[in-house]
Amino acid sequence: MARPNTNSSYTTFLKVYTKLFRAFGPQHWWPGDTPFEIMVGAILTQNTNWRNASAAIGRIKKTGLMDPARLLAQHHRIPGLIRTSGFYRAKSRYLRAFLRYYVANYRGKVTGFSGKSTDTIRNELLSIHGIGPETADSILLYALARRVFVVDAYTRRIFARHGFINEKMNYAGLQETIEQELPKSTKLYGEYHALLVRAGKEFCRKNEPLCSNCPLGTMLRPAR
Repeated sequence: MARPNTNSSYTTFLKVYTKLFRAFGPQHWWPGDTPFEIMVGAILTQNTNWRNASAAIGRIKKTGLMDPARLLAQHHRIPGLIRTSGFYRAKSRYLRAFLRYYVANYRGKVTGFSGKSTDTIRNELLSIHGIGPETADSILLYALARRVFVVDAYTRRIFARHGFINEKMNYAGLQETIEQELPKSTKLYGEYHALLVRAGKEFCRKNEPLCSNCPLGTMLRPAR
């Protein structure tokens, strides 16, 4: 369970985390039996909800192909297996590209990453067709336990609506701002991202947000 480090500077971002954690509790995210399954999930959940991605993952597992080398060898079956994930033709290409990279460079073994820096791995992931910053950072944080904060649409929406950030900040700038304001903790980053997703889905909706019931209430950036 990721809890705030009380010896750290108690910033606004940490207060947000505390409020969400108290409201929702631990989210046990990212679901997955193996690091590879989490990697696949990070790719399949692009532009869809987790339920759809999870259904596709279930089909891959049911066929016994939740293994990098086996799935790559049977890559012609991927479109049919992941159809429920939406945009399945594009995601089939993305997943095949990732599998080629993972098998060719690391023999499909997560231990192969252990000797490389987070920046090096991130740059490698970003060079793969179909993998952007959010997907790369999800893989780094949840599959490889690297200390990077995942920024998604929920993160940007929640923080911008409360005045904590400029909504026009780019991904790297927003990520850096958040990381500088939080204790350096992989567990905290992972739990925080999951809590923001929960809050975004249930309360801070794109349309018709439920602000009056949100655990964050009318919390605003403190006056400077």
